[in-house]
Amino acid sequence: MEFQTSEDTVPSAFITDELSRQLVGRPPASGAWRDGDPAGDRQFAPITHIKLENGRELSNLRIAFESWGEPNADKSNAVLVLHALTGDSHAVGGSSKAHPTEGWWNGIIGPGLAIDTDKWWVLAPNMLGGCQGSTGPSSLNKAGNEYGSNFPYLTIRDQVGAQRLFSQTLGIKSWAAVIGGSMGGMQALEWAISYPDSVERLAVIAAPPVSAADQIALNSVQVEAIKTDPLFNGGSYYDAKAGFGPHRGLALARRMALLNYRSPSELNERFARSWQSDVDPLNGKGRFAVESYLDFHGNKFTRRFDANSYITLVNAMNSHDIARDRDSVQGALSRIRAKSLVVGITSDRLFPLEGQEIIAAGIDKKLLVGKKLHVIDSAFGHDGFLIEREAVGPLLASLLAS
Repeated sequence: MEFQTSEDTVPSAFITDELSRQLVGRPPASGAWRDGDPAGDRQFAPITHIKLENGRELSNLRIAFESWGEPNADKSNAVLVLHALTGDSHAVGGSSKAHPTEGWWNGIIGPGLAIDTDKWWVLAPNMLGGCQGSTGPSSLNKAGNEYGSNFPYLTIRDQVGAQRLFSQTLGIKSWAAVIGGSMGGMQALEWAISYPDSVERLAVIAAPPVSAADQIALNSVQVEAIKTDPLFNGGSYYDAKAGFGPHRGLALARRMALLNYRSPSELNERFARSWQSDVDPLNGKGRFAVESYLDFHGNKFTRRFDANSYITLVNAMNSHDIARDRDSVQGALSRIRAKSLVVGITSDRLFPLEGQEIIAAGIDKKLLVGKKLHVIDSAFGHDGFLIEREAVGPLLASLLAS
């Protein structure tokens, strides 16, 4: 069903009455995966403890992940694929009770595809702070209660530190490639800068070297939308009945985010001034089709995500600055020794091309695939890295063949 397809991975489309009827019932207080839920394709890697940048420690945590392909004898064929803000470990596969949406990179990862699982052992972890199996705000603390708003502040570097511990748990000494788009691209950059000897190849897609003021501002209003929902209750809502969690605030945050993920031209060409269900909005009884599109996907999102996790991960994005505690952006990029693919999207208004131009200019040109920045001409905005598979796939295949 279209309901099971993540809105990030397909072009925008009109919401039919049939689709609307699929969202029946009240949304849960949290859309997080919880212990006792079907595991599906998830596997779990335990981590004893991690010390965070702010000095706090997390103990007895875990990273949920999925994998495809088989490791070779020394695990030198391991490829790390890192998801975006609202993604998870389910990069490949269908939807089910265990996985609320289809894989976000179906068509990219698999036998004979760009990331060929006949050759590579591909692993996609759910990032620390997420809500689909890895330790995050919806996880239980030592007292047996959900962390909620008491979950520690995370940075991109903290998340990469957890991923490094994850790789050590699995016995992976070096990654054949670290690949990430959007927030995953931020983490991929940090991998190559912080642990240059552990990354042979690097792909940074639609990600910036620094979260700029404009991006932080956009994130801040999304966080505020969640926190001002009365049912957020300071982050303590996990015991609430369905329909009595912060779904309105979370849905509104998602609606705001979708506007950043898509381009004005796509929304204008797709919806124009069309009415929803042919009911005139000018008489106060109908709605414009684009309003229904945002409303449907905001509502749908609350059924697979957690409000506290959203805040945690958005704050981690805000922390992103490869120059922090380093000489400069250029100095940080000069540490990269991996063969590198840098990709930007023409219509990306979340992380504009300027950011990828800076990254490509700062990496030794001899390391760049094609010795240049690769630009995808797409009308789909930031989400083009998920939608434009026919453009993204060959670039990744070139990197992996290098």
